[in-house]
Amino acid sequence: MQSLLIANRGEIACRVIRTARRMGISTIAVYSDADSDAEHVKLADTAVRLGEAPAPASYLNVNALTDAIRSTGADAVHPGYGFLSENSAFAQAVIDAGSRFVGPTPEAIEAMGSKVRAKELVSAAGTPVVPGYNGADQSPEGLAAEAAKIGYPLLIKAAMGGGGKGMRLVETPDAFEAALAGAKRESMAAFSDDIVLLERYLTSPKHIEVQILADQNGKTLYLFERDCSVQRRHQKVIEEAPAPGMDPGRRRAMGEAAARAAQAIGYVGAGTIEFIAQGDEFFFMEMNTRLQVEHPVTEAILGVDLVEWQLRVAAGESLGLDQDELSIDGHAIEARIYAENPKRRFLPSTGKLHIVDFADGVRVDTGVAEGAEVSVHYDPMIAKVIAHAPTRREAIAKLDRALAETAIAGVEHNVGYLRNVLTHASFTDGDYTTRLADDHQDELLPQDDVVGTAVGIAAWLDHRGDGDPWSAGDGFSINRVATMSLRFRRSRKTIEARVTMGESTVVETDDSTVVVENLAVAGSTFTARVDGTSVSGRWQVVGESAAGLQLFISRGGATERLDIQWPDPKGRAPVAGRGGRVVAPMPGQIVSVGVGVGDTVKIDDVLVVLEAMKMEHSIRATTAGKVSQVLVRAGDRVDEDVELVVVESDA
Repeated sequence: MQSLLIANRGEIACRVIRTARRMGISTIAVYSDADSDAEHVKLADTAVRLGEAPAPASYLNVNALTDAIRSTGADAVHPGYGFLSENSAFAQAVIDAGSRFVGPTPEAIEAMGSKVRAKELVSAAGTPVVPGYNGADQSPEGLAAEAAKIGYPLLIKAAMGGGGKGMRLVETPDAFEAALAGAKRESMAAFSDDIVLLERYLTSPKHIEVQILADQNGKTLYLFERDCSVQRRHQKVIEEAPAPGMDPGRRRAMGEAAARAAQAIGYVGAGTIEFIAQGDEFFFMEMNTRLQVEHPVTEAILGVDLVEWQLRVAAGESLGLDQDELSIDGHAIEARIYAENPKRRFLPSTGKLHIVDFADGVRVDTGVAEGAEVSVHYDPMIAKVIAHAPTRREAIAKLDRALAETAIAGVEHNVGYLRNVLTHASFTDGDYTTRLADDHQDELLPQDDVVGTAVGIAAWLDHRGDGDPWSAGDGFSINRVATMSLRFRRSRKTIEARVTMGESTVVETDDSTVVVENLAVAGSTFTARVDGTSVSGRWQVVGESAAGLQLFISRGGATERLDIQWPDPKGRAPVAGRGGRVVAPMPGQIVSVGVGVGDTVKIDDVLVVLEAMKMEHSIRATTAGKVSQVLVRAGDRVDEDVELVVVESDA
């Protein structure tokens, strides 16, 4: 294998490029217009433009990809994960273009690509499957009838799905119709297929997956298990290997069941068998016929490079190990950093990354750097941080320290949330289930950092000279302290602050008073003491204009975004908007509008469905009343804060 085209983007493309180059293989990146300056493009030996930013015009465009294969003469194609990585038609198109697909055969992808067919195959091989319905009747009436037989709660799942897309948890029969419509829409948008299946929903399960690796000569190994039970909206957040509490007997039983499932379809390459376990039972859920996002934790405990083995297997090499030669070394945990706002129902966040700084001493897989743009078009993952240590407790502590030293500014992110999960008793005890995020939602959500905000404001004012009363030009006289008023928005709430600067700096709001002492500012970093406690962090100013600026304050891994508003010379406060004004929480495309002018709505009624970053988001009424204006239609693209609907409040 002399040359490798990577049919993906982001951190997985960067990872594959680095491994291939270490093996002496030249690399070819592909990119969309939104990624012309992306890290994977810079790393590769050659880069080929696919098309415009939307994925269907670029990374999902099979014709553009096969043209790139032919024009570069690529010997092989690595699909990464997501996009076309589990698309049998793409795998066949790669072969037809005269290249080698790094992964299983198109037939194996086809067999496991449908959750319906996959369950039939593994059940025949002796692997238990979750009870449910996977029949041909896809009518709403037929599916509702089958749902009644299974009982509630249940899951609606896209037959061709993955990553939580096209999946809905349905608690009651009344919610089934709307959930089915949403699952089918999302599945069609993500996978060009809207067939769904129904599954019994286990109320407190573990999500355990087994990594398998198979060569072209019939040898199949299971590389032990990962616990992926920390999930939000069915999207994995933190993964670890090995699974806490896994005894050797169950490990062997699950591993052998996974190997049988792979052998049933003649699987070749790296893949993952996902199980759901509760009590003494475990059931097959699905097979991912590709590398998983969380594969680094398996690599860490085994000391292997799975991408390297993918390439070696694709080149025809045999696996050089037997099952009894594999052993687990220590413990590894991975945290996924997403551009999303935990304080606003984890809505994705877009924008330019002004600070990207990760800790040393841990593995960081990322496809971004300072100056990169987080686009509405793709998955919002910024990076994966992986810690490996001799024990689970040490791995948790190491990962938490690394996240505390992380600084990201420019978009909202979930680092504070991740740290709260890592230190929560249910997680540290190891007895958590997929219910962790839901059952402890309020405890896990990060709170506004009042102290960090105050010290960051003091540091910023000190840096720009407002902390020096001789430079203020405000009629200062000796033996007086300097005082100024400051208005800023945090988490969409406008806050009036009074800052008094003297030997110490006092930042007062309606809710708090923070006295900042021993402030020291060096460039964009600061240290100080508040109530006898040391406080340190970073600040970054962005977009300064006549109206104001954005101030990002990073401390302990979390970031506060403050929209500083300069005082209006006429003394007027900015209008924040009436309660009935419904705006887009992020850029995206309108999927559907559920109301019309004159309709009466209640609080929490769904008004508009917005699609962004491959997921649907329901925009709900925050006040009861009558709809007076509908300003968008299905298919419209909108920017953040664009007005969608106006509801005249009953009050």
